Amino acid sequence: MRRLLSTLALSLVLAIPQTQRAHADTDVPVSQAQMQLSFAPVVKAAAPAVVNIYAKRVVAQRVSPFADDPFFSQFFTPYSRSVPRVQNSLGSGVIVSPDGLVVSNHHVVGDATEIRVVLSDRREFDGEILLSDPESDVAIIRLQGAAGLPALTFGDSDAAEVGDLVLAIGNPFGVGQTVSSGIVSGLARSGGVPGLRDSYFLQTDAPINPGNSGGALVDMAGLLIGLNTAILTRSGGSNGIGFAIPANLVQQYVTQAQAGATQFARPWAGMELQPVDSALAEALGQPVPRGLLVTRLHDQSPFARAGVQPGDILMALDGLPTDAPVELDYRLAVRGPGSTVTAQVHRKGSALTVEIGLEIAPDSPSSPPQTITARTPFNGLTVAELTPRLLEDLNLGLEARGAVVVAARGPAQRSGLRPGDIITGVNGTPVTDPAQLARLLSQRATGWDLRLRREDRDLVLRLRG
Repeated sequence: MRRLLSTLALSLVLAIPQTQRAHADTDVPVSQAQMQLSFAPVVKAAAPAVVNIYAKRVVAQRVSPFADDPFFSQFFTPYSRSVPRVQNSLGSGVIVSPDGLVVSNHHVVGDATEIRVVLSDRREFDGEILLSDPESDVAIIRLQGAAGLPALTFGDSDAAEVGDLVLAIGNPFGVGQTVSSGIVSGLARSGGVPGLRDSYFLQTDAPINPGNSGGALVDMAGLLIGLNTAILTRSGGSNGIGFAIPANLVQQYVTQAQAGATQFARPWAGMELQPVDSALAEALGQPVPRGLLVTRLHDQSPFARAGVQPGDILMALDGLPTDAPVELDYRLAVRGPGSTVTAQVHRKGSALTVEIGLEIAPDSPSSPPQTITARTPFNGLTVAELTPRLLEDLNLGLEARGAVVVAARGPAQRSGLRPGDIITGVNGTPVTDPAQLARLLSQRATGWDLRLRREDRDLVLRLRG
């Protein structure tokens, strides 16, 4: 009987298909190394380059019993006094060069009056801001007196794929350096982050919490592929939706800071674009919606000078997709001013390749400023042309016309106009340039009806003659 049972068991084993037995062998650890599989080697290589940042800034605080009252505060504001108050913030940073260059977030160190950086080995350094940009929330810091520090190497964030394993390293809630693991959950994320609508992110489910800001997002090779920046949450803690600034963009900030820049320079496209949706794709004969439709170009746009025309479909830059305006802005920012990119363009069903030299928005007017000397309420008013740089800084469309107020002296000081105001119309006549505006405001009239844009508001200013 025993011999019969042994023979039967052997027959059952031999009856298992070869593919199933091979699959079972791969699922079960067969060595001690496989049983001890760990992220520890990656952490040991990357963690020493992640630092804690303690920043102090002095802010003005109103002292009034009605300061927080939405109604009475408007009446007592002139009588309240402001007192300085020290505000502390805690965040993280990443050393990217042995001589003490650290990348972090603008919201961690921006406007800080004192920065103290603590390394993982407890060494401390004073930090100095070299470049800080609120638009992309990136800051570059120099550690004073530092040398021979551990530094992370930049990885290619454009090569990241959804599903890649990543580690987030930082100092959440000030508890000390912490490592959390996850995957890349999404690419090319834009919007959804308060204050950073025009930014471009990698999305990860690796837990990111307050204090992680400015910390490292590293891949399994220990390379820096992102700068942890923000989360979407209702509770204040991580819900598995975190955002990191791609390392390729951070690297361009570092390059400009090392060259001595104190402000980040972005290449200017000088185009108005429309994402290709399903309806537009059908009209264009595209099987899948892709690219950006060029609807308007500024005369000085580098794309216009390279031959791009309204109606073209911009498909990619250097082989990388451009399916949203924010994605195009990101691709340009990563390349930086002074570089050359290759644009893939579709024009009436034909594929074209265009070489484009990138540059910042021009700030040189084509005509000189105009000063009004006539005996009108605008005597002493100086106005200038709307340059591409001004259009970009004020977030105005390429079709914007008018003249910007440069100075208001003499009688013009009492007109109510301020430097920075953009005058777009006078008594129902649209303003196209400073010379035309100077003629309109030099004429005798019983009154003036000025249309202008101040900051982000459209206003009407009425004056008697």
